[in-house]
Amino acid sequence: MTSLVIAEHDNQSLKPATLNTVAAAIACGGDVHVLVAGHSAGAAATAASQIAGVSKVIHMDAPYLENGLAENLAQQILSIASNYSHILAPATASGKNVLPRVAAILDVAQVSDVMKVISADTFERPIYAGNAIATVQATDSIKVLTVRTTNFEAVASSGGSAVIEAHAAVADTAQSQFVSKDITQSARPELSAAKIIVSGGRALGSAEQYQAILEPLADKLGAALGASRAAVDSGFVPNDYQVGQTGKIVAPDLYIAVGISGAIQHIAGMKDSKVIVAINKDPEAPIFAVADYGLVADLFTAVPEMLAELS
Repeated sequence: MTSLVIAEHDNQSLKPATLNTVAAAIACGGDVHVLVAGHSAGAAATAASQIAGVSKVIHMDAPYLENGLAENLAQQILSIASNYSHILAPATASGKNVLPRVAAILDVAQVSDVMKVISADTFERPIYAGNAIATVQATDSIKVLTVRTTNFEAVASSGGSAVIEAHAAVADTAQSQFVSKDITQSARPELSAAKIIVSGGRALGSAEQYQAILEPLADKLGAALGASRAAVDSGFVPNDYQVGQTGKIVAPDLYIAVGISGAIQHIAGMKDSKVIVAINKDPEAPIFAVADYGLVADLFTAVPEMLAELS
């Protein structure tokens, strides 16, 4: 029994979600291999070989793999899929784009958002926006799994000594073409990997208020910035700030929710945080049901006072 983890990387370094996914693969039992498919991605392959618990790294290199287009990446996975009992990827935008294609062509049922590995064929996953947990047994010969990375402790990124095996890449499918990408530049931690997150909701009123109220607090705490779907839909911040079922799933050490009422889809994305602090002037706001510390107050008064105490 051998598991294949699909590495997420930028061709130079691995993304943290890969380490959590390796932890899930180890829990499935057997050997763990990592696929690094990219272009001039030797550094990422070397980093993968050093991950604790990994016995082999499969490196596929081609220009058309540089940007991780799902059509091409899925074909690389399918070319070696028969060698594996489990194929795993993080339940990120990339993993959710690639693995369903793999599962469909293999004609197997994907198990999505795995939160816990009970045995090699039995897993727990959330349903109804996380309000219930389903125990799923996969009977297919190849288990295709996306992993909710916040539920698995990341393995060590060093200490391993896996062999790197170069494989010829499958030809370009020519089904899609990379045009461009716009990346939000920030000196703050990446949202899904941050230890502290400050999130704002629609109650902030505008993009200007979001920046004026939350950015100084995030800077003081060394925190990432997040937002509710309502704040994103209102244009306060870009889509990649969104925390929730349709955004990013996070589990930082500290999550500060400012002016967020606590819709089910938002709570599904942050309820596993170690400590949750909520600031809202509505004492009946649902966010208080999951908060460890709740402050019923006007955010425009409370946050500046908090910042003054931190100075």
